Amino acid sequence: MSRWERATAALPYLLVLLPALFSLLRVWRVEVLALALFAAAWHWFVVACRPAWTARAWVVAGYFVVLLAVVAALVRIDPVFTVTGVGVFVQCFALLPGLWAYAGVAVTVGTLVAARPPAGRTPVELLASFVVGVLVASMTGLVFQTVSEQNAQLKEKSARLAALAEENADLQARLLVQAREAGVLGERQRLAREIHDTVAQGLTGILTQLEAADEAAGATPAVRARLATVRELARESLTEARRSVQALRPAPLATAAQLGTALSEVAAAWSRACEVPASVSVTGDARPLHTEVESTLLRVAQEALANVGKHARASRVGITLSYMEDVVALDVRDDGSGFTPGSGLTPGAGGGSGGGFGLVAMRQRVARLAGSLAVESAPGQGTAISATVPAIPADPGT
Repeated sequence: MSRWERATAALPYLLVLLPALFSLLRVWRVEVLALALFAAAWHWFVVACRPAWTARAWVVAGYFVVLLAVVAALVRIDPVFTVTGVGVFVQCFALLPGLWAYAGVAVTVGTLVAARPPAGRTPVELLASFVVGVLVASMTGLVFQTVSEQNAQLKEKSARLAALAEENADLQARLLVQAREAGVLGERQRLAREIHDTVAQGLTGILTQLEAADEAAGATPAVRARLATVRELARESLTEARRSVQALRPAPLATAAQLGTALSEVAAAWSRACEVPASVSVTGDARPLHTEVESTLLRVAQEALANVGKHARASRVGITLSYMEDVVALDVRDDGSGFTPGSGLTPGAGGGSGGGFGLVAMRQRVARLAGSLAVESAPGQGTAISATVPAIPADPGT
């Protein structure tokens, strides 16, 4: 509410109660106090407390009839209440439309002139008082209407400026998103070239050497089984590297309908390679999420499983994917050897040895999405990690 609106809201009360105070200080009269309080209460009840009522013509007419009767009685008792008419003038222009406001001013002035004690005034003097009163009240109303219209125009302009500011903020946000997407696209292209020139080529060479070693004479069945496992892992890694060059999106997500299915495929492949059972459970309302969200959680699960296989000496692993209203959480728990968080050695799901680079990588992935990563572990009690990221919905265009 602006200062003008606060002032016009308080004016009717002031123009009733202040004259009442001066009148009562001179002569104490119970009827003055009662009428003044009734006038203030009547205005509050009809106009301030129930503003919707003022849209009805009969309510406004009844409001002015009662108010003018009370003001006339007060003026008859003490002429100081003539100033209360100014408040009635303001209400005429606030509640009555068009020329009806000036008609209400004329009626109000006539009521005030008629209510004042004659004190020997001639009819000509009474008429002059009426005309002057109407002119003064009309000028007051004109000023009131002008200020009100200017105030409404200022509010309308402020609303338009606020809408423009919001539109500019939205445009800036879209530009930032586009710039980020362009940067992400450039980085993906760079990574694709790096993967193609390094990882993919290196894995191709490894596969060639493994096939040559498998064909070499003298290899025992156990060695051949191990070589077959290594060759399968290398071939899967090469397939993953080549697919990453094309889309930089985890291979399980390219074929699976949902993230939970992709996690199950990853866990099953890991279990076959490490000979450790890994279960996957999904809670909440499963739904498609943004590619970055699903890729991040899948990579975290892969990194955690890799570290379990390397360091935890676990007998089982449990993976839980929880869909919530605003976030999605991934929990990976093992019953392995555990570790002391902060010791720099992380032999479980929380990371790898050598300073915990796996944990650092997971934290970096989750932080890019404004998420959080928590690690709980203790020596001999296994390890649990929990990655929580915003549940950004999938892009309809993908």
